[in-house]
Amino acid sequence: MKNETQNYNVYGAYFAPLRSSDGVKMLVDGLDSADLAVIPEHWLSYTSPPASAHTALALLYIFFTAAALIGNGLVIFIFATSKSLRTSSNLLILNLAIFDFIMMAKAPIFIYNSAMRGFATGALGCQIFSVMGAYSGIGASMTNACIAYDRHSTITRPLDGRLSRGKALLMIACVWIYATPWALMPLFNVWGRFVPEGYLTSCTFDYLSNSFDTKLFVVCIFTCSCLFPMCFIIYFYSGIVKQVFAHEAALREQAKKMNVESLRSNQNASAESAEIRIAKAALTVCFLFVASWTPYGVMSLIGAFGDQQLLTPGVTMIPAVACKTVACIDPWVYAISHPKYRQELQRRMPWLQIREPDDNASTGTSNTINSTAPATSA
Repeated sequence: MKNETQNYNVYGAYFAPLRSSDGVKMLVDGLDSADLAVIPEHWLSYTSPPASAHTALALLYIFFTAAALIGNGLVIFIFATSKSLRTSSNLLILNLAIFDFIMMAKAPIFIYNSAMRGFATGALGCQIFSVMGAYSGIGASMTNACIAYDRHSTITRPLDGRLSRGKALLMIACVWIYATPWALMPLFNVWGRFVPEGYLTSCTFDYLSNSFDTKLFVVCIFTCSCLFPMCFIIYFYSGIVKQVFAHEAALREQAKKMNVESLRSNQNASAESAEIRIAKAALTVCFLFVASWTPYGVMSLIGAFGDQQLLTPGVTMIPAVACKTVACIDPWVYAISHPKYRQELQRRMPWLQIREPDDNASTGTSNTINSTAPATSA
């Protein structure tokens, strides 16, 4: 009890100049010494945001949570219970849906903090929020890279590039193992730490402490969890796009030699557009990943090596929102555009009014779609 009193007095004296005065409420008002100890010094000099900012973010996260949990929940349920969808490639999509589900399953902590307008769940809630965020964020980025590899192998090597079930399970296990050190080292303060950020309603790894260990940790986690998967994704999907356009060019050249308008004249129109769908899906995936994670990566680098004054509480909430947005969109890009998934939804939930043609409607169309559907879902 004596030690607690001494700690409180020490922290109280240290943070006294930063507390509210003249009616201005500060971010750290109302926090005890234990909470103040885990908050980076950068946030201590900022005033509390207006209540409307907390309310707006809470409502936005409620929408994100509902959309992501329903969308990813449907993906997990349909893919896990339908034998026709339990292919090796779809196991990676299922794993991605699980990570996206975890990402938004931690949102109630943020919503509660926003409703209470501050660091309401304390250090424990911050650690839970951060561990779930580390697993879901790093796991999703590496799973995206695995999906990109699978699609690249299948399309560029159609005869021997198919992913086996054992290889898919091994890749999934490696993704979870890969994410574990980055989630547990900050948790146990082995390297880095988890701290509140922005309005103190969300938490992430510390990128603001001015120490060599912190700067090195930021560089390593940025490289391993953002730069590596981004390079893999861009490389593999650019290879897919290159293959598609090379194939289209070859068809046009052959048609010219045969003095015909198109070699596709006798094929179904949907078959003609299948390869274009692959290219669009590839570009969409690249854009989603870059748009959702680049802001967070850039913000962490600015915090560690740049001008920290640029990182106001409001500004740092923007990358967090971007990361959560992709968890809502992923089910649509990766699975809801999947023909077999849509057929299963149509069969089980006819009230959704989904109109997906049966695979047996056209043999040519079926073969084309089946060979490219995992790519559109990736």
